[in-house]
Amino acid sequence: MSQDDQSQMRGLQRNRTNGMGAFATSVISVLRDRQVVGQDGARTFVLDHLLRAILTRAAFDPVLLLDELCGYRLGLDAVIDLYIPRASCALGDKWVADEIGFADVTIGALRLQALLGEASGQLHVDLTPDDARLRVLVVLPQGEQHFLGASVVSAQLRRLGCEVTVSFDETFGALQARVLAESPNLVMISCARLETLETAAETVQVIRSLLIQQPVIALGGAVLAEIDDPKEQTGVDIVTSTATDAVNFCAHRGKASISI
Repeated sequence: MSQDDQSQMRGLQRNRTNGMGAFATSVISVLRDRQVVGQDGARTFVLDHLLRAILTRAAFDPVLLLDELCGYRLGLDAVIDLYIPRASCALGDKWVADEIGFADVTIGALRLQALLGEASGQLHVDLTPDDARLRVLVVLPQGEQHFLGASVVSAQLRRLGCEVTVSFDETFGALQARVLAESPNLVMISCARLETLETAAETVQVIRSLLIQQPVIALGGAVLAEIDDPKEQTGVDIVTSTATDAVNFCAHRGKASISI
């Protein structure tokens, strides 16, 4: 082999080594990015993928998206309890930062709702009526439009074995009729805006005036971050956006026999 041939071979080997090193570095970087976890436990890479999927201009398929999320070793519980709420918050943050428009927020929220429906539908939950089950009424007061949080809480409650119904933007008359008919053990009111906090307080008064055996009333939603004393302002028994906390509180009060 000539000297030129040997030099050319050594050059090819060096280029190959450099190329393989760059490729390995790229792979390591991607794997490292995939392992970045936020304070709430959500993997940043997965959350970013979810946000891109709900904000894309292309066609949206919740079944395909759920399969992709499960491919990242996520359980249905994690999709419902962690990633969908985090994506919803991220949409709000992007809107406040003027990174996306209101139409994007609306479409993104509807797509998250579709994803939630698909994930909830794949859960094996026993919904057979049973007197021993905790009866829960989830209420979105009049004027509230942020239904995704209430839907997430409803899915969580059903997984805990509760019988769940939802009152969405009903008049006080319709809500009174529902409460009398269902006699819930627990009422969870979802409130996202300060503008509807007064309506939430009126909702509490309406419910309290109807039943001799008072249900536990909980308040949750984004409004909790906006005020210092939501419990005092609304008259609820507990302030929480977590279904488990509300159910535990209710069980401790002896409102129903339930195994969590």
